[in-house]
Amino acid sequence: MANPPSAPVVVTDATFDAEVIRSPLPVVVDFMADWCQPCRVTEPMLRELSARLQGRVKFATVNVDEAAHVARSFGIHSIPTYVFVQSGQERGREVGVVDPVEFRAILRRVFAPAPPVSGGRRASP
Repeated sequence: MANPPSAPVVVTDATFDAEVIRSPLPVVVDFMADWCQPCRVTEPMLRELSARLQGRVKFATVNVDEAAHVARSFGIHSIPTYVFVQSGQERGREVGVVDPVEFRAILRRVFAPAPPVSGGRRASP
């Protein structure tokens, strides 16, 4: 079953590297399970953010029961857990339900561009 264009992409052990590690976009990885009620509560928020941020941030869903290798490699012990990955590197994580306003603030903080490195001479005091 294909994902709608704005829905989070479903990622497995086999597709994690291509979809997340090698993604040109920053990725929010939602580690979840079908039986997890808190995971179901946040699902609409993630779909809405995925649609709103399409082309800027990728959203991926990993079912911990079906992608045990990836879940173990990231040390996932509680769900939902959101791992923020950019250029193949983990930039941060949140565990548990996060409200939509806080989630957007986390996205801005975690994926904010790095400040430019100033070059040239230092000013004299």
